[in-house]
Amino acid sequence: MPQNSNVLIDQLFRKEYGKLVSTLTRLFGTAHIQLAEDVVQDALITALNKWSIEGVPDNPSAWLIQVAKRKALNELNRNQMKESHNQFLTSSIDSEEKVSSVFMEDEIEDSQLRMIFTCCHPSLNSESQIALTLKTLCGFGVQEVANAFLTSKATINKRLFRAKSTLRKSNAAFQIPSGADLHPRLQNVCTTLYLLFNEGYNASSGDSVIQKTFCLEAMRLLKLLENQFNEVSQLKALLALMCFHASRFEARIDAHGGIIIFEDQDRSLWIKDLIQKGMQYLSKSMQEQKLSAYHIEANIAGLHCMADNFDDTDWQSIYDNYILLEKFKPNPIIKLNLAIIQSKLIGLGPSLNLLKELEKVDALKSYHLLPATQGIFSYKLNRKGEAKVFLEKALELSPSNREREYILSKLENC
Repeated sequence: MPQNSNVLIDQLFRKEYGKLVSTLTRLFGTAHIQLAEDVVQDALITALNKWSIEGVPDNPSAWLIQVAKRKALNELNRNQMKESHNQFLTSSIDSEEKVSSVFMEDEIEDSQLRMIFTCCHPSLNSESQIALTLKTLCGFGVQEVANAFLTSKATINKRLFRAKSTLRKSNAAFQIPSGADLHPRLQNVCTTLYLLFNEGYNASSGDSVIQKTFCLEAMRLLKLLENQFNEVSQLKALLALMCFHASRFEARIDAHGGIIIFEDQDRSLWIKDLIQKGMQYLSKSMQEQKLSAYHIEANIAGLHCMADNFDDTDWQSIYDNYILLEKFKPNPIIKLNLAIIQSKLIGLGPSLNLLKELEKVDALKSYHLLPATQGIFSYKLNRKGEAKVFLEKALELSPSNREREYILSKLENC
């Protein structure tokens, strides 16, 4: 199969996976999330085998839906399942008409909203909620979920097993909560979509700098939520943040698919309409008094987008916003960003000293962007021997393929 077809299929599978799992979970019930995933996996394998021989169909999404529907009907009609889940099957959803109804476009969207809140069920801890949503709704592989949490595949596998077991035993309602039950879940829903977008924007696996499919899916799901819960300001703030970042897609990649770092980007390639849309969402989000971390991050991204060039950026305001952001969600990545921004305010030398202190932070000891940043700053100060040591260390910490290429290019200059 041609390489471009493989890319198309990978993007399609990631896009459709969550839709199909959500729809089948609505059909089978939350106690059978694993069954829904198995049916979808089977449909995707069937597609891969068929398309490798016959080529990709004109409407691959519709093709996948038809295959998933057929496999769902087969499962519902199996004697073994009827015997094992007799009570489940008495809900009169075993007819083809009923199966077809849940695959209608409005029902698919509703199923995805229901799935978001089901995965973020209060019977699960926050980390399990987010991991389950990324895996079942967003089509993440286990390694990609592990990357999002800066942890191991084994840890994520355990979380996913426990989460599915808990939902199976509780047979949690597959519905969108209301009233007092809604807002406690919204925070983890937002975190999940935020991580989904981030994985797409800074792809930790594969050969692409950006996996646009993840980013666009995060924006689509978030827009579904914002339409449903228009009064929730943090949804608008998060949409603003995504619009600002998405506006820079084309400027982040060179003609060969390599990384272009922020300060070297051609700002004429930034999509002005998306920046304007981001500003509109940010303005609307500020009409309420409730401030969230997403408001601050969106404001930071907006300050970057409004600057005419890298040097004229309002670095002091960005630094002040990061200080405020750290109070909302203290984590080592924000500390790293603060140290990097300091280089624009107090110089590269003092900033390198701050980065040196961050080497003691456990969560950053295996984070490749810390030594990579140290290497680039040292190189700019013409300390090439020191830069070489840092960059070689960054290579040992499993950067993505494109990040590895960029780091190697800097090493050659040393």
